[in-house]
Order: sequence, then structure tokens, then C-alpha cells
Amino acid sequence: MTLSVINSKIEKTEKSSGRANGSTQLLAVSKVQPNERILNVLEQGHRVFGENKVQEALSKWPMFRESFSNVKVHLIGPLQSNKVKQAVELFDAIHTLDRLKLAQKLSKEIQIQGKAPEMFIQINTGEEEQKAGLFPSEADKFISDCISLDLPIKGLMVIPPINEEPSLHFSLLRKIAQRNGLAGLSMGMSSDFESAIAMGATHIRVGSAIFGERNYS
Repeated sequence: MTLSVINSKIEKTEKSSGRANGSTQLLAVSKVQPNERILNVLEQGHRVFGENKVQEALSKWPMFRESFSNVKVHLIGPLQSNKVKQAVELFDAIHTLDRLKLAQKLSKEIQIQGKAPEMFIQINTGEEEQKAGLFPSEADKFISDCISLDLPIKGLMVIPPINEEPSLHFSLLRKIAQRNGLAGLSMGMSSDFESAIAMGATHIRVGSAIFGERNYS
């Protein structure tokens, strides 16, 4: 697929789901992608990207931002506490807030820097032990704790289990968000973003379908 094909699929799914045109933001997931592929997507006019690691993002986005205006970079991978300062400096949004210690560090750093990325709280809807994120039963209290720290909580994020129907997890995430008055839903990837849009996703994270397969070697 190409960027234009993805954009047309988004538009078509928004229409068929009765959603406003442009109500879903596409994060082009550029992790581990060579700079020439990222440059190609930038030159097509796309400006919102997702990265998994602070160090990798630091190695390329300050450079790209010198040449392209209005670029937004979202952190969609786990954030270590010792990288909070750099993350607040670099990212426009953080999708992986999942523990109180991290929330407290982010709150302090935001006060120091006087700028705040939008925050999404990661929910582990499948309750998978190996995966980051809060279990659904912990979500309400944690959301309340984050709001009391004055964190700009935009919404919730999920990565469904790979062997289960993703729409069940999208539905659960939406329920948790609605009862806590949160509008943002970061859900859906290359294989299931149309289902996510139909369930109300405000942010979808699409990588290989735009850039091609990653080479980790």
C-alpha cells in the first residue's frame, strides 16, 4: 500500500462509520525505517509520525524538522524514567504512560520545561503479563491520579493481543475512555486500522503499510 491508498481507506471508513471526515489522525510509524523512506513520506506532505525509542527519534527528527515545518512526532514505545527529560523536549505526544512513577516524573519535567506533550495512558486490555500497560481494573484510579498531577491526558492507547479479535479490545478501550470523559483513542495498526476507525479511533498507528517492511538486521 501507499500513503495515498491508506488515506483513501481512512476517508472511506470514516464515511461508512458516520464519522466526520478528518477525525482520525494517521501516525506514520517510522521506527527502524531508513531516512530516505521517511523523506519520501515527508515530501508527499505527511507531517505526523510515530517512533518507538527516544534515542532513535533524537537521531533523526531534529534534522527533519529543520527542513519541514509543522512536523509532529509521537512516542508510541515504552518510556524509561531516565529518558523523561528528552521525551518532553522532543515529542508532541506520548502514548505509553503506564505507571505512577513515570507520571510523577513527567509532571515535574513539564513544570521545569513549561511545555507538555499530549498524554495517552496505555491499557493492557488482554491482561498479558509480558506487555506494558495497566489492566482495565486499574485504569479509572490511574486516570484520576494523572489528572490530579495536572497531566494533559488526551486519551487511552491499546495494542490488542495478536491472537484475539481486535474489535473486542477497541470496544473495551472506548468504554473505559467514555466513562472517564476522555476523547482520544490511540488504537489500530496496519492490519486492523479500518476496524479501529469504525470503533472510534482518533489516532491510528500505521508503519509497514506505508513504508514497507522493516529491516531489523
